[in-house]
Amino acid sequence: MRIGYSFWGFLGPGITDTPDGGRSHRRTLVDGLIAAGHDIVFVQRNRDLDEAGHDLRDRYAWNDGLPDLDVLFLEWRWPIPGRNTTGCGSRGHTCDLHRQDELVARYILEHRLPTILWDKDLQLPCDSPLRQMPSVAVCEAALAPSPGAVSLLFPAADAEIDGADPVRLAAIPRPLPLVYIGNQYDRDEAFGAFFAPAAARFEHRVAGKWTRTTDWPHVNFTGRCPFPHVRELYESALATVLLVPERYARAGQMTQRLFEAVLAGCLPITPGTIPSAAVFTPPALHAARGQQTADRVAWLLDIAGTARHAELVAACLDRLGVFRLSRQLRTLDQILGRLTDACSACPRPGAPAGR
Repeated sequence: MRIGYSFWGFLGPGITDTPDGGRSHRRTLVDGLIAAGHDIVFVQRNRDLDEAGHDLRDRYAWNDGLPDLDVLFLEWRWPIPGRNTTGCGSRGHTCDLHRQDELVARYILEHRLPTILWDKDLQLPCDSPLRQMPSVAVCEAALAPSPGAVSLLFPAADAEIDGADPVRLAAIPRPLPLVYIGNQYDRDEAFGAFFAPAAARFEHRVAGKWTRTTDWPHVNFTGRCPFPHVRELYESALATVLLVPERYARAGQMTQRLFEAVLAGCLPITPGTIPSAAVFTPPALHAARGQQTADRVAWLLDIAGTARHAELVAACLDRLGVFRLSRQLRTLDQILGRLTDACSACPRPGAPAGR
């Protein structure tokens, strides 16, 4: 099938000053779809080229018109005041939402094209009319998606999971006891409860955009780091803490930070307040409160480099199975089959004119 893929971010390293966690898994998914025989055309602006000077046009195709498509795939965008809700050309404006509105109007509302809407941030309103359209499948990166939605997790490459050696990862010298990589968005409560107490006891680093930090004067905030340095930072650290917004925790959604850390051998201490904690990490890494997070770090320092350390890494790798690319591709194949059958049974206007 020819799939028009809409995303606002990067396939390559991109630029440092941007929030785009999709860089860790977007290309994995796209390459998997291409390997499965699909033709992918990107229908948002080529930010890799325009902003990062990274030319990927020898491998991928972009089209900012309204090309002929069999399926539309949206990484869902939502209104962000002062950014994509402002007028085109105004200072700080990004046109991702305007472009998405154009795609929705043309392909979904006018032509009822089969569409996969991936609500990666759980921002699609529960009463959105799009949820009721038979031509649209809503997916969420959650174990317990909202009613009517399908679970489509962030994919990790099978080969990378299978090729990870827990003994080798445990043997890597890790001078930094604790790290957190990620932005502040809706994480203040979890950060204050589970990371800050441990940061008071151990050397640490917080890499990401954190603009409200006065409550934690003892924490070492170092700002965003370039995406290629993320793995290096995880490989230098013994442990991290999995922090997710409350809406993610309720839905059983875990970000890409989990497999980024685990594949680098950085052990993810997991707040016990996350209902699906046991799915993501072994119980030995769970913490019921902030003091227990610190105790876990102290214990990990004691066993660093030992067989027990390697066993913990192996247990974390085993739990990455739910994120496997092959599993997500099977889900997408089922969705595409269902959408194609549903849409073929309903008359719709002719396909959009190519451009």
